[in-house]
Amino acid sequence: MPKSRIRKKADFTPPPAKQAQAIKLNSRAWVAPVMLAMFIIGLAWIVVFYVTDGSLPIDALDNWNIVVGFGFIAAGFGVSTQWK
Repeated sequence: MPKSRIRKKADFTPPPAKQAQAIKLNSRAWVAPVMLAMFIIGLAWIVVFYVTDGSLPIDALDNWNIVVGFGFIAAGFGVSTQWK
C-alpha cells in the first residue's frame, strides 16, 4: 500500500497587533454638579422630614415626602448615567 502524501502545514503567523486608540472621555460640565445636587436635595428632604416629625418640608404630602426624597435620589442616579 503506498504511503499518503504528507501535507506541509504553514507556520502560524499571528494576526497583526492593533494599535490602542485613545478613548476620549469628556463629560459634560453640568452632569457632576446636578448629580450631586440631586443626591443632596433628596437626602436633605428625607432628613428634614424625619427631624421635624413630618411637619416639613411639605405637610400635606405626609409620608409621601419620603417618596419625594427618594425620587430626587433616583433622579441623581439617572443623571449619573451621563457621567463619563
